[in-house]
Amino acid sequence: MIFRMWLIFLMLITLSVFCLLDPGGAQDTAINELPNVGSEPVIPPSTFRAEFLEELAFCERRFLLLAEAMPAEKYSWRPAQGMRSVGGLFAHVVIANYNAVVALDQEQDPQSGPQSSLQPETILAIAEDKPKIMEALKNSFGYLRARILNLSDGDGDKAQRMFNRQTTLRGALMIIDRHLGQHLGQATTYALINGVVPPWKQKSQQE
Repeated sequence: MIFRMWLIFLMLITLSVFCLLDPGGAQDTAINELPNVGSEPVIPPSTFRAEFLEELAFCERRFLLLAEAMPAEKYSWRPAQGMRSVGGLFAHVVIANYNAVVALDQEQDPQSGPQSSLQPETILAIAEDKPKIMEALKNSFGYLRARILNLSDGDGDKAQRMFNRQTTLRGALMIIDRHLGQHLGQATTYALINGVVPPWKQKSQQE
């Protein structure tokens, strides 16, 4: 059993890295067709916030496309006992997005961002309900985006703790982005194992 779990774990890592490598831009066509996702007010394009928001929109689009593509009956699927289910993985991303805002509020101006009393237990309770977790996923990205928009570019070097790491505000956004990328690869692998081709890869496969 232990050997089997390690084998699955290694397979997930390998596929995750492979799935995140995009040889061209054609596969993003389906992503760009998704309306009103990741849109934000215009801010100076050279700032670290603008760069982060661009990456946030990229991850948000792909998470929502995967969440939509996965059949509802697969939301309870998990690669092995003790590992997150499909829905549990999306729920983890939702919770992490809200926790990121909590962390920002602890060391940045708490009055400059939105506030939420949402508890992790509330999200976990709907983890395998496709429509509800998709709505929660979309809302969590919007919540995080709103908080980033209310930060100041001048505070990039200000001390910030994020996901148990001490860094700067700029570094904290990099940690958030890396965390999202890690689980985007995991979600993509979950989809492939279940025979679901990621929407952004479908066109390139058809050509």
